[in-house]
Amino acid sequence: MTRVFSGVKPTGHLTLGNYLGAMRQWVAVDQHRSDALFCVVDLHALTVDHDPARVRRLSRQAASLLLAAGLDPGLCTVFVQSHVDEHARLSYLLECVATDGEMRRMIQYKEKAARERVRGGSVRLSLLTYPVLMAADILAYGADEVPVGDDQAQHVELARDLAVRFNQRYGHTFVVPRATLPGVAARVMNLQEPASKMGKSDDVGPGIVYLLDEPDVVRKKVMRAVTDSGREVVYDREARPGLANLLEILAACAGGEPAELAGDYDSYGALKKDTAEAVVEVLRPLRERHKELCADPGYVEGVLREGARKARAMARPTVDAAYRAIGLLPPVAETADR
Repeated sequence: MTRVFSGVKPTGHLTLGNYLGAMRQWVAVDQHRSDALFCVVDLHALTVDHDPARVRRLSRQAASLLLAAGLDPGLCTVFVQSHVDEHARLSYLLECVATDGEMRRMIQYKEKAARERVRGGSVRLSLLTYPVLMAADILAYGADEVPVGDDQAQHVELARDLAVRFNQRYGHTFVVPRATLPGVAARVMNLQEPASKMGKSDDVGPGIVYLLDEPDVVRKKVMRAVTDSGREVVYDREARPGLANLLEILAACAGGEPAELAGDYDSYGALKKDTAEAVVEVLRPLRERHKELCADPGYVEGVLREGARKARAMARPTVDAAYRAIGLLPPVAETADR
């Protein structure tokens, strides 16, 4: 059976982009057709300045939202990254295979490092090396597929390169994974800045629809979305990015193709109204289920505890094999006192 691994980073509240671009496919497709693991990658949240209490709070919320979206612990494994030591164990080995040049070519590192230099600051070393940790997340489980947005495809390519390089140098140890990209709404854009992704790391912003936004808040954000000059409703991602974003969101929520849906509207206002209602209805069951889960925290904790146990059992043989292959002595077996 195909094995799938993917995760969410608790650096902010999960957004409509996270749901339409990833979570919904995990629920509807991946957990049914594969041996699937879905992880709250909390170690990745430590690569930037952070409030420890907020990371813990967002990690619990992310896990609850994954379950509220429809991930079924009976069909897949849901867990928290830091609960499974094999991620960190394998990350160091892969750092010994990766190169400095590879890390510095990673787009997210280059962009964030450049912004900090302008401000006279610097980034944490972990921001440079976190793509190796992401590779460890994937390779520890022998994942065949990694569902990601197009902005993360470069990191899966790094995981592939590291797997091939390790296998060639030290013997076949890792499955070489491949990225799988969802179709419509693979990258939902900010409603106020349609050239930028709707990112969860932004704490506030009228262009970001959060999964736990109240319906009236969702409507207000969509109705105020930036469109484009002109009056005709057409789908053109390059020339009319704001309009295209709304059409892609509507298509993802209500069905259909963006270009065909454009022909149903003769005004921006009507398109925005229908898009807002479609988003509200898509998020309604998720918000209701999340409320139920918040009232039963013991259930979520139990899911994460069992998920970590299952994940650990899957990852440990591969990571132990990597330790042997790279030349490390196996641990000395403990003997009973005589």
